[in-house]
Amino acid sequence: MAHILCIANQKGGVGKTTTAVNLSAALAVSEKEVLLVDCDPQGNATSGVGLDKNRITKTLYHGLLGSAAAHELILTSDIDTLRIIPSNVELIGFEVEMMSNPDREAALKNLVTAVATDFDYIILDCPPSLSLLTVNALTAADALLIPLQCEFYALEGLGQLLQTVKRIKQHLNPHLVIAGILLTMFDRRTNLSYQVAEDAEKYFKNLVYKTTIPRNIRLSEAPSFGQPILLYDATSTGARSYFDLAREIMAAHVTDSARL
Repeated sequence: MAHILCIANQKGGVGKTTTAVNLSAALAVSEKEVLLVDCDPQGNATSGVGLDKNRITKTLYHGLLGSAAAHELILTSDIDTLRIIPSNVELIGFEVEMMSNPDREAALKNLVTAVATDFDYIILDCPPSLSLLTVNALTAADALLIPLQCEFYALEGLGQLLQTVKRIKQHLNPHLVIAGILLTMFDRRTNLSYQVAEDAEKYFKNLVYKTTIPRNIRLSEAPSFGQPILLYDATSTGARSYFDLAREIMAAHVTDSARL
C-alpha cells in the first residue's frame, strides 16, 4: 500500500510544486513506484514533468467528479517509475460542483485508494490555499510535508494550517501526521535563513528535516524546460538536496513501518 504524502502550505511561492515534482522524481530514481497527483488548478506540477496541460482531455477534475477512474487518468513521464494524474484550469470547477455533495471532502481519497496498491509513494501537490482541494488532500494523506521558505514572515499563517490539520484529524482523517517541515530557498550567505531555521526548530523541534533546499538558479530554470531538476541538471546543489530529502523520507517511512 502506498505511503500518501501531502505537500501543503497556504502561502504561495514557498516551493510546494518544486518539492512535489523533484521529491517525486528523486523517489522514482531511487527505484520506488511513484504517483504524483496535481491537485492545483494552475497545473504547474503537470507542466513541470513535461506534459502539456492544455492538451490533456482527462484530468483530476474528471476523477474527483466520478466521470473517470484513477487508472484512466494516470500518464507516464520521462522517468519510468514516475507517473502523474494531471490537472489544468478545469479543476477550479470542482468546489462549485461538489458543494452539495455530502462526501465532498473524501473525493480524492476515494479516487487514489483504488490505485494505492500499485505504488510505493503517492505525492499530492496542493494549491496555495486552504480550499476544499487542500482539505481533500489532507483527508487522503497519511502524512503532511510543509515547505517553509527562509524569508521574512515565514512562520506567518502556519497556525491556520495547523488548526486545519487539527480539524481534519478530528473529523475526517484521525491518522494524519505531520511528516516534517522542509526549509526551502535557504541562502547560506544570509543571516535570515539561519534565523528562520532556528525559529522553526524552536517551534517544531525534531519535525524539521535535516535536509534544506537551497536557493538555486538551476531549480528555478528546470520547470520552464518541463523537467525535474534530476533530469535538467543532476549535478546541481538543488538536485542533490532533493535526493537527500528522498533518502530522509524513505528512512523515516521504513522506521515508521517497523513500529506498526
